[in-house]
Amino acid sequence: MLRIGHGFDVHAFAEGRRLILGGVDVPCARGLAGHSDADVLAHALMDAVLGAMRAGDIGKLFPDTDPAYEGADSLVLMRRVAELARERGYRILDVDCTVAAQAPKLAPHRGRMRENMAAALGVPVDAVGVKATTTERLGFVGREEGIAAWAVVLLDDGR
Repeated sequence: MLRIGHGFDVHAFAEGRRLILGGVDVPCARGLAGHSDADVLAHALMDAVLGAMRAGDIGKLFPDTDPAYEGADSLVLMRRVAELARERGYRILDVDCTVAAQAPKLAPHRGRMRENMAAALGVPVDAVGVKATTTERLGFVGREEGIAAWAVVLLDDGR
């Protein structure tokens, strides 16, 4: 049986932080605010996997009230989500993600994002899609207040 999951996440920009997207340290004057490394792309993807399993979201699995996850590497957390999926008998078949950011330009980093997330999920690189868009200067993304990400995932439960 196939299962579909959808994930969405948003983080505001913050001074004095690195911008991490899909496990890539993207050159930018500001990073994103968050309890962990604030990798909005990885968070959306983890939520998609958890959603397809009907296992809640990353806030349930990795609560921001737990000091163990302060500054956590989101790709390490993603590996845990993928392990949980395998333990429950799921196989990750396909992933597609979109990042909305007015700046910085993300196209030069998409290949490494795909590689990093594929490795964390234990799937081939061609099973992970990453797209980037702007919002044509509309909304909080267009005003460069933050970044949003969406992800969908297709799982096979082995039945």
